[in-house]
Amino acid sequence: MVSYVGVLLYGVGGIVVAGMALLVAFQEKLVYVPVLPGLTKSYSVTPARLRLLYEDVWLRSSDGVRLHAWFIKALPERRGPTVLFFQENAGNIAHRLEMVRIMIQRLQCNVFMLSYRGYGASDGYPSQHGITKDAQAALDHLSQRTDIDTSRIVVFGRSLGGAVGALLTKNNPDKVAALILENTFTSILDMAGVILPFLKWFIGGTSSKGPKLLNFLVRSPWSTIDVVGQIKQPILFLSGLQDEMVPPFHMQMLYGKAAAHNRECVFVDFPNGMHMDTWLAGGDHYWRTTQQFLEKHVPEIKEHDSSHDDKGTFIVYEDTVSLRKTT
Repeated sequence: MVSYVGVLLYGVGGIVVAGMALLVAFQEKLVYVPVLPGLTKSYSVTPARLRLLYEDVWLRSSDGVRLHAWFIKALPERRGPTVLFFQENAGNIAHRLEMVRIMIQRLQCNVFMLSYRGYGASDGYPSQHGITKDAQAALDHLSQRTDIDTSRIVVFGRSLGGAVGALLTKNNPDKVAALILENTFTSILDMAGVILPFLKWFIGGTSSKGPKLLNFLVRSPWSTIDVVGQIKQPILFLSGLQDEMVPPFHMQMLYGKAAAHNRECVFVDFPNGMHMDTWLAGGDHYWRTTQQFLEKHVPEIKEHDSSHDDKGTFIVYEDTVSLRKTT
């Protein structure tokens, strides 16, 4: 009997040690995947291939890392909203261009696509601390541009990009007008047990019931669930119910946490949406939902012709469709 107990203890100990070794040695490689298998780190296409008007932008983060981005203009003469786009953890911004092309067509917006450090043409190595600085550098750049309406900057993030965007939005209530989250996880701590199931007994976020013995080893926790409840700006949650990467209940939990403190939250699910193709599976419904959200919360400011009206300017709220809102 004693020998069986000893074997069991040794087995549990071995699992713990193996989990710790994986976390210490490979966690960045599990969380951040700048190069997809069979591809290179460089961009496979540029916006020019899709006939998009764009410029290459080079930035410096506050810790000196050189970053690359694309600023894609909807039309030269238009000053619509500007979407600050944060991608998922794998691949680079070139792999999102088809979705961004349709976003620009449907929403008549500008899009600023940032390459995180270590991704695409950006220097450095990815980490939560570093990518947080990268996102701030991108927002600061947009806030200083004179060719956009800086009062209409909207942050969009999918998966890891949602965690990045949520933190940036929370930290910049005066610079970000609204936030759009798509298929985002509650935290990397909660995702650890999804990726490696045996880790759920040792790692977990605020919603986990496990002992969380190895949480201290996680260098990029990205705890979005602890951030969304502090965001004051309007938030649109877009959830694909067939998401094969992030369990859809993560989005429901994020919405519940945010809506408890923020009356301007909207949750929309898409029955056929998977992790990467919710925008495609959702079709017209996806884009109309997003457009209505922008019209309501990031309205266009129009000016009267001064020769006909001496009262100057006025604000037009083009809220054409009522969205479901928390009470």
